[in-house]
Amino acid sequence: MKKNKRIPKFKNEKQEADFWQKNDSADFINWSKAKKNIKFPNLKPSTKTISLRLSESMLNNLKIVANQKDIPYQSFIKVIIDERLKAELEK
Repeated sequence: MKKNKRIPKFKNEKQEADFWQKNDSADFINWSKAKKNIKFPNLKPSTKTISLRLSESMLNNLKIVANQKDIPYQSFIKVIIDERLKAELEK
């Protein structure tokens, strides 16, 4: 097994990006010793904006209930969808 090179210090992200564009990380890191299945619990999942058509009465009811729970109605919609998806996936 070859000895890995030392990763240089970078002044900024651009300098680091340029370096990794031209160099192979395997020359600097022994990937065979890398841990598998690492979790990053504090990372926010990426989101995608969608358009959803609801009847005015449904939207008004969502807003009323969300207001009673003191949360934004969009967040309330996500909670409802998440709970229902989990229930469906458990079946």
